[in-house]
Amino acid sequence: MHELSIAMSILEVAREEADRRGVRVSAIHVKVGPLSGVIQEALVPAYEIAAYGTEFAQARLVVENVPVVVFCPVCLERREPHSMQWLACPVCDTPTPEVVQGTELQITALEIEEDEEHEEGTTAG
Repeated sequence: MHELSIAMSILEVAREEADRRGVRVSAIHVKVGPLSGVIQEALVPAYEIAAYGTEFAQARLVVENVPVVVFCPVCLERREPHSMQWLACPVCDTPTPEVVQGTELQITALEIEEDEEHEEGTTAG
């Protein structure tokens, strides 16, 4: 299950940012597109496994599903195809290889709280 390694990478990025800012992360927001190769139903439990016993054990993973959008070279418009297996404009049915959205696996936001331990260490020293 490669979702576990992805979840661990998400936590690593969040940990680096939390350490850099001296905050505690309460939620991690990610965008996941259907062409990213990540299965959301596997990512969420993998995240829970990876976060278990860490400072992220109580942090939520908030997943935003992003639809596939292609650019139609005939209509010159961005459109959602009827099928991921047939990437074509749903209006004129022109096939297109230009996917402009739907491949994302992106951390978009961290919900944070001040880290009390960090605050105490900063004021005491």
